[in-house]
Amino acid sequence: MSENTHAPGGEDLARFVRASTTLESTRQELEALSQSDEVELFEQQMALLRKRLLADPRAFQQTFITEGTQAIAWEFQQKELGEGFTQTLWELLLRNDDMSTILLRFIWDLPLRFKRKFVVAIDQHLSDRYPMFKGLSDGWPAKNGIPPYMRPAEERARDFGLVNQGYLGYVNVGYSPREVDLFVWLEVLRDKQCDERPCEIGLKIAGRSEPKGGCPVKIHIPEMLDLLGKGKFRDALKLIESCNPLPNVTGRVCPQELQCQGVCTHTGRPIEIGQLEWFLPQREKLTNPEAAQKLLKDFVDPWKRAEKPPIAVVGSGPAGLINAYLLAVEGFPVTVFEAFHELGGVLRYGIPEFRLPNELIDDVVQKITLLGGKFVTNFIVGKTATIDELKAAGFWKIFIGTGAGLPRFMNVPGEHLLNVMSANEFLTRVNLMQALKEEYETPLPQTLGKQVMVIGGGNTAMDAARTAKRLGGNVTIVYRRTQSEMPVRVEELHHALEEGIQLKVLRAPCEFIGDDKTHVVTEALLDVMELGEPDASGRRSPVATGKTEPMAVDLVIMALGNTPNPIIKDAEPDLKTTRWGTIDVAGKGSQQTSLEGVYSGGDAARGGSTAIRAAGDGQAAAREIVGDIDICASEIQDRVTRAAYYTTLGAAPQTILEKIELADGIVEFVVHSPLIAKSAKAGQFVRVLPWAKGELIPLTLADWDEKAGTIDLVVQAMGTSTIAINKMQVGEAFTGIGGPLGQPSALHRYEGNQTVVFTAGGVGLPPVYPIMREHLRLGNHVTLISGFRNAGLLFWTKEDERVGKLQAEFGKQLDVIYTSNDGTFGEKGFVTGPLERLLNEAKAGKGRKIAEVITIGPPLMMRAVSDLTRPYGVKTVASLNSIMVDATGMCGACMVPVTIDGKMVRKHACVDGPEIDAHLIDWDKFLPRFNQFKTQEQISKVKHGFA
Repeated sequence: MSENTHAPGGEDLARFVRASTTLESTRQELEALSQSDEVELFEQQMALLRKRLLADPRAFQQTFITEGTQAIAWEFQQKELGEGFTQTLWELLLRNDDMSTILLRFIWDLPLRFKRKFVVAIDQHLSDRYPMFKGLSDGWPAKNGIPPYMRPAEERARDFGLVNQGYLGYVNVGYSPREVDLFVWLEVLRDKQCDERPCEIGLKIAGRSEPKGGCPVKIHIPEMLDLLGKGKFRDALKLIESCNPLPNVTGRVCPQELQCQGVCTHTGRPIEIGQLEWFLPQREKLTNPEAAQKLLKDFVDPWKRAEKPPIAVVGSGPAGLINAYLLAVEGFPVTVFEAFHELGGVLRYGIPEFRLPNELIDDVVQKITLLGGKFVTNFIVGKTATIDELKAAGFWKIFIGTGAGLPRFMNVPGEHLLNVMSANEFLTRVNLMQALKEEYETPLPQTLGKQVMVIGGGNTAMDAARTAKRLGGNVTIVYRRTQSEMPVRVEELHHALEEGIQLKVLRAPCEFIGDDKTHVVTEALLDVMELGEPDASGRRSPVATGKTEPMAVDLVIMALGNTPNPIIKDAEPDLKTTRWGTIDVAGKGSQQTSLEGVYSGGDAARGGSTAIRAAGDGQAAAREIVGDIDICASEIQDRVTRAAYYTTLGAAPQTILEKIELADGIVEFVVHSPLIAKSAKAGQFVRVLPWAKGELIPLTLADWDEKAGTIDLVVQAMGTSTIAINKMQVGEAFTGIGGPLGQPSALHRYEGNQTVVFTAGGVGLPPVYPIMREHLRLGNHVTLISGFRNAGLLFWTKEDERVGKLQAEFGKQLDVIYTSNDGTFGEKGFVTGPLERLLNEAKAGKGRKIAEVITIGPPLMMRAVSDLTRPYGVKTVASLNSIMVDATGMCGACMVPVTIDGKMVRKHACVDGPEIDAHLIDWDKFLPRFNQFKTQEQISKVKHGFA
């Protein structure tokens, strides 16, 4: 800018003079006009409008909305919606304000023909922006809708990330949460609001007691869809959770195609009810992560209020969790007793995270906790305590939701081979014990590049197959019927095939063949099947054609369903069960069992079923329990006090109180564990999780003190877990100890000149000790043959130690013989030397008659004892702590091949044992199981610096 511009008399001065003249002229004109009647009336109206706007601004806004809605209604009357209008309308819907809400409801309330016009418009004008809109109008609403987001098969088959990410999965590929809300709303826009409500209550079929389809927990689906159609997402969530506190879980895993969606009037493409169900809690978690805490911040803890009697829930699967939640909401103090160290039951150990993330189970647990619910893990009802003991502890009513239990096997030749396992074991190792992660200790069979066969056609088979695929296996599913007969959810099978899993139908293994040196399975011989007549379920039965074909395999996973676990049944003789072994319930709307005040549901009562049916049973039982309370206030308070104390006792840390170095690498621990100490019997063992990322290992109870509330464990440092345990110090606590497990020793009183002989090899002495003591107390004569490798490994042999004290207490009733491999202590040689002498003396009538032999120690020693006693016809029992994962029978890992009447029968060391008739055990088949994970164990020892 030049200096001349700012000089006196320049351009700026001239412009100022002109503007001033114009302003003065305009001011004079305004003054003159303001005196007119028209302007005066206008100013009065403006003042009134300002006043109304200040008093009620929404009224002013409504005026414009009304005008706008009328304009939109006019557009909808046209033959089609133009591109500009559609773009503008969509932008208004995206604003997520009052106007967008009104537009949502406006379109929701339109007749179907106008909704279709809108869908045609977004298909035509918005599909470039939203590919899922492309072709949406074809067959809409009956045959087309908005699908949830599915991760591409080539990507998801390599990891354990969620496969079906639902509608919120679209956020991960760049869409906003508001856009996702609109995708959901568009799916809901297909709803007919059917008066018959088939999705909720099902369709009645003549001759059937139960309707076809419908929702087992009776979610009010039409009302939910109506709320979603009006944009009331939070209200829709509240409605669902009033019926089902597990929508995040059931929406993912229940078979909607057989239930709510299976009877949807849109037969071509049912509305995505399951996806909508779990979208809502996930949406709430995204938009309001502290919602549960805020909602329940003023909830008074039922344990403190003590106005209703306490409830015990056995099992934290879907039946138990929904039962606990609903009762806690009603103000009942609730304790959930779970056998594992983690909560969720089958939801956690059985379903992989690519289908059901563990965090969703944790969310349900958190809600129950916020409602005052308490959880006790590593508590096995029927072992740690009986039903009667829970009642004696103060619990008023009990719900049993323990699941199905034992896995089924085929009972074909070669089933004993290594790397032939149940789907339960495989999935438990991966899901519960996190064996797929390097930092966890539980071993897994090698799968990378291996040929994996999965046998079965249900959801569990699919879970196992897809898990093995993610671990690098080449997976083939073998099924004895055709694909159309497979009971698996259609979506799961579709996903499996997409991920590259092979399907071999009309085939059934009739034999497994293994390597003679490694005892690992290498081949399966398959029967070629054809379909015959329909069976009881209506499916055509498979019939062998007589033809067979071989298939190379490195790992075989059997997913053939489950049979009920006998633990609770065996502990409760008055509990009525069905001929299938399931808990018998009253039926006709009642979940009551034959025991007063005890209810059941889910797989424990149904056998193998679905998570949603289990949840329905838990819900039904909760409704029954909520009925009239028939005890007085003082008794309620007493029960609450006692149940609270018992809960605290059960959840107390299992802390090391004393550590005793017995010998080189052998340590005795005295551990605080009052409930196990109270229930322990001779011959039982415990399942120990030393640290959170460790593996579950069985340890036999060496001793216990009920008054002190302690148990004694003797641990020899062999592998990573036992080496790490022996480094623990007084004051540290185990992550979990579950038990007592297994069957107690069978004790008999033997009269006359008889003796019960125990052969204890090394750390076989601690488990022998309590059994031997019980025989002595029973009045039996006992002969102990205790073997050690050398004198440096001796323990409990001195006069002031355990065996010495028994000798002092029982005198001539107890004979003790010690051996050592190198002769540095006692007789030189193995325990079989003195045992053979005793057998020969008894046979010659020179010594005591041997009533029975009980052998505990290294497997090879137990086999040698068994082989030695067999020709003499002396009853011999071996106590087997083979490889166990859960030690409750659920996984089937501790299979013991037993031959009865010439036929191989499967027994399980943790349920049928640990004591099993040694002469029935097929030792050639059983012994290799101890070395199944030898390679993995060595790798672990190297990793931890223990090699």
